[in-house]
Amino acid sequence: MAMTFVPPAPSPIAVILLAGGGGTRAALGVPKQQLMLGAKPVLRWSFERFAARSDIEHIVIVGDAATQAIIGDHPKLRRAAPGLSRRLSVAQGLAAIDDLSGDAAVLVHDSARPGVTDAVINRLIDPLSQGAVAAIPILPVADTLITCDGAQAGDVTDRSRLARVQTPQAFRLGTLRAAHVRWSGDEPTDDAQMVRNCGIAVTAVAGEASLHKLTWAEDAAVIAALMGIKDGSMHTRRIAVGSGYDVHRLVAGKPLWLCGIEIPHSHGLSGHSDADVALHALTDAILGALADGDIGHHFPPSDAQWGGAASHRFVRFAAGRVVARGAIVEHVDVTIIAEAPKVGPHRDAMRATIAEMLGLTLDCVSVKATTTEGLGFTGRREGIAAQATATLSLPR
Repeated sequence: MAMTFVPPAPSPIAVILLAGGGGTRAALGVPKQQLMLGAKPVLRWSFERFAARSDIEHIVIVGDAATQAIIGDHPKLRRAAPGLSRRLSVAQGLAAIDDLSGDAAVLVHDSARPGVTDAVINRLIDPLSQGAVAAIPILPVADTLITCDGAQAGDVTDRSRLARVQTPQAFRLGTLRAAHVRWSGDEPTDDAQMVRNCGIAVTAVAGEASLHKLTWAEDAAVIAALMGIKDGSMHTRRIAVGSGYDVHRLVAGKPLWLCGIEIPHSHGLSGHSDADVALHALTDAILGALADGDIGHHFPPSDAQWGGAASHRFVRFAAGRVVARGAIVEHVDVTIIAEAPKVGPHRDAMRATIAEMLGLTLDCVSVKATTTEGLGFTGRREGIAAQATATLSLPR
């Protein structure tokens, strides 16, 4: 009797969880992966689903420091920084599991789809156990589709051979690695496109409505309903406001850093770190809203490791504490008190830098400047002071 060869089930199974986007289209005031959905951030829904499975051994989170702080430590966790595009972010995730063999399986998942279930994961892994090297979840197209030229409706397109593609997408690791190496076209919209470009068949399995993607603000309520989250898309919140104030002495021969920007000036600020007085005040304001101590508590001047440190590290630390608490930075306001230099020419760059640190849009960041009309130490140009206010929303 002839024996039929059955390929072994893929082992180990790894997950690349993409969480590097800024979420600007959604206009949520926070990256999508950090948005509170029910009682926890969007990212945690997918991570906890994957982490609970015994057959998944490695989970790579591709995201910035604030996003990584959502999870903290976990035995299955690996970390990677995001790339400049989705494709490059996946490549970063692949680099984090370069110790795994090509026979392993990898699931690539967009954290903006928090409704992943065990059923869809099983449907994706099964074809790989039967010899396929790639599988994707799809849903049929229910709506009538037409071409459209501006406001002019065009012809109906046959939807019978069309489908909506979701994530996670499953691949033999060697197949996905090769597809990334060979890709030379425009930026792909997903990894299956890259695999098909190599002439490799991709198996389609049934997707699920719960895998709806968080793209626009209104999608949060849709996803909450599909996932059965009874308290809606946003957990009940309370508003907390924190303030910060800092002073540093001006000295000759040092660079001047304000709001994360190096400002041309004859003098710089003296301090244990780079002495960015504005970012120090901002860090204290955020920590104050969290009732989480102050910058000196977390980064004591007596600790040599912070000597000369860039102050954006302190702000990003505070941002991570915000995420870990399930909070959201709604708005920050920084006032620089100095006779010189002029802040106006650098204001937009300062706002953009702070916005990037905190994952905010520009309309949530204010930077102002004032003088003391020649009075006091700032008036005598002996130093620069800064004060900041941070407004956060936190779960009750």
